[in-house]
Amino acid sequence: MASPVDQHHGRGKNAAETAPDEGYRRGLSARQVQMMAIGGAIGVGLFYGSSTGIARIGPSIIACYAAAGIVMFLIMRALGELLTYRPTSGAFADHAREFFGPFAGFATGWSYWAAWVTACMSEVTAAGHYIAYWWPSVPVWVTAATALVALFVTNLVSVKLFGELEFWFASIKAVAIIAMIVIGIGVLTFGFSSIGDTASVSHLWADGGFAPNGTWQTMLAMQGVVFAYLGIELVGVTAGEAENPQQTLRKAINTLPIRIGVFYIGALIILLSLYSWKEYTPGVSPFVQVFAGVGIPAAAGIMNFVVLTAALSSCNSGLYSTGRMLRGLAVNGEAPAALKKLNSRRLPLAALVLSTLVMGIGVIVNIVSPDKAFIYITSVGTCAGLWTWFMILGAHLRYRSKVRAGLLPAADFRMPGAPYTNWIAIAALAFVVVLIATDSDTRLGLYVWAVWFTLLGVSYWIPRRSPGLQPEA
Repeated sequence: MASPVDQHHGRGKNAAETAPDEGYRRGLSARQVQMMAIGGAIGVGLFYGSSTGIARIGPSIIACYAAAGIVMFLIMRALGELLTYRPTSGAFADHAREFFGPFAGFATGWSYWAAWVTACMSEVTAAGHYIAYWWPSVPVWVTAATALVALFVTNLVSVKLFGELEFWFASIKAVAIIAMIVIGIGVLTFGFSSIGDTASVSHLWADGGFAPNGTWQTMLAMQGVVFAYLGIELVGVTAGEAENPQQTLRKAINTLPIRIGVFYIGALIILLSLYSWKEYTPGVSPFVQVFAGVGIPAAAGIMNFVVLTAALSSCNSGLYSTGRMLRGLAVNGEAPAALKKLNSRRLPLAALVLSTLVMGIGVIVNIVSPDKAFIYITSVGTCAGLWTWFMILGAHLRYRSKVRAGLLPAADFRMPGAPYTNWIAIAALAFVVVLIATDSDTRLGLYVWAVWFTLLGVSYWIPRRSPGLQPEA
């Protein structure tokens, strides 16, 4: 008679060593997954959004990114252990379903799908504006739609082509940051260029202190910093299509502290040493300011290209993840059955088409009403990210308790300090929710999320009552 461990998902002690066959083709190489992990940690928020944070709280933004980075590492280690135990393209949605029940998987899957759909709506529209830098006479909706169609076709050709495109997108972002750091170190060390005379690490504390506007303002900025890390968990969705997922994902997650240390902490230390925090202007890329200050020709054009790359990278990843998540929901009877089909290239064609069409509608909404209707839509995506992280940490706690009870096999890639580190990360995320509630500008997101979750609860029973939406046997 099989033991409980053997019966669970049909796996025994060596369950973590093999990934289930979900029908996908394992076309993502270790090189591509590694660079996707790097790209997931670098977004438009750093290249442009960081200027607003710097102007608001000064050098203490470095501490915010460091604290949030620690929480992100804990979340990713929890996800890594879950994926070592059970690698699946459904990732956190499948784990939520396994450890908290069908509704948790349903809510997590649809929420994560909504998060990436809304992110892509804004990113592809932003890409249209960035392209207009070179071709201002072309309407933004035309360039945005063209970019979306081009990325859709790329995702449609093969997962390998998607991975290669994302590899180069991430490479451009990484090179831009490393170039700024190297140039900055040169300025601080040798004093060349027009900013060499005033550049100094003393800017980190000399202009009003490390937290010039007070501790409370620094804490309020944490919500924006945490949201800058949204998408970092995307690497988990690659489990069903990565070559040797256990080793590949393990390496990608373990190198996360280095990526955060270099691309966020290192970059911000250099930025805030080259200029006083008071000299950065909200809405103007600090990278443009630095590149222009050291005399690099066409600094604005170069950074416009880099930020365009970051926006396209985010949308490219969004198309990938929404297609896999939607297909996973269909397989579990929580979305129309037609969405679970794979085409001859073993890609979720129907799920990709539907996701792209919804993103296309969002492009129009974003252009017609960027400050009203669209803020409600993006609020869902913002809160969905927090929900996903809560589910990862909670599912990991449940998994560990079942391991201790002898009901599930132990993974050899264990989250350090669990369960205490789980609760520390959960408390940190809960604190962010409190901060969101105390800020009138962000409180709207919680209201919209309550409405969204209510809609999910009501619609949860539809797939269970319709014969056409039953799970696979």
